[in-house]
Amino acid sequence: MLDSYFKINIREWDFLGLHIIVNFMIFSSNNKVTKKNLNNIYNNASPFYFMIKTLFLIELLRGLWITFQYFFKDKLTFNYPYEKGPLSQKFRGEHALRRYYTGEERCIACKLCEVICPAQAITIEAEPRIDGSRRTTRYDIDMTKCIFCGFCQEACPVDAIVESPYFEYATETHEELLYSKEKLLYNGNNKETTIWNIKETSENNIM
Repeated sequence: MLDSYFKINIREWDFLGLHIIVNFMIFSSNNKVTKKNLNNIYNNASPFYFMIKTLFLIELLRGLWITFQYFFKDKLTFNYPYEKGPLSQKFRGEHALRRYYTGEERCIACKLCEVICPAQAITIEAEPRIDGSRRTTRYDIDMTKCIFCGFCQEACPVDAIVESPYFEYATETHEELLYSKEKLLYNGNNKETTIWNIKETSENNIM
């Protein structure tokens, strides 16, 4: 009778408090403990059960026992920032504007990224150049609004705006998170090699 109780509930019920209460109810009512009435027993005994848990510090002892078990196991933490875990190739981090190899800006000011952005974090202003091409005069991203959904880079027809794998860009002021066109181009210039390698690997995996 009690063996079946322990097999069913050894990981669901506390080993001391509810054990005392359930045994008391078994001997007083001469009923077997089954799966169907265990929930009823717990609900009826819950006030006394929690009193016993508090009195005998059962939760504290269970927590200390778990801590003692993990004390001898391999550590799961990293010594950040000296140790870092792996990142997915699809990780979406800090934004960057890319250029062509000639140094020309990729962005053609189609404003698809501005339209598709669900957080309305992108602001674009554009004007035609002397040669007739259309380029941006303003490309701002409010990083405090961005939800890193990746819609902007998916919508871009020329792979101009991307989300790089860099995530360590914490700042002390709000203004530093308001990225201008110059800031985004600077990110793109510094991280172009990494961005290109990630895109090349992703395309090869798809193929």
